[in-house]
Amino acid sequence: MAVSIRLRREGTKNSPYYKVVVADKRSPRDGKFIEIIGAYDPKKPGHNSTLKIDRVEYWISKGAQPSDTVRSLIKQNRKATTTAEPSSRVEPESSQATQEESSPPSEQVG
Repeated sequence: MAVSIRLRREGTKNSPYYKVVVADKRSPRDGKFIEIIGAYDPKKPGHNSTLKIDRVEYWISKGAQPSDTVRSLIKQNRKATTTAEPSSRVEPESSQATQEESSPPSEQVG
């Protein structure tokens, strides 16, 4: 069975929205599919797609062929995840330490 990773059109007339699906090459564009692995909204500015990169890699390892558009979406999402990872690794300071420094010690004189 030849498997492809391609777009499935959703949405209304003049307002397209696409799901990224894994499907048999012989099935119609909006027909039967194996798995939904992402979404793409061409009307949205900026970063307009989401993909499950681990599932994409799994299906490609099994021999699935991505369409040209999906290949570019995969490239964009991999680039976005690699640039987002270093900033997410910054650990915030413990909230307990900041609270202790900001409040003066309360001593009772008696």
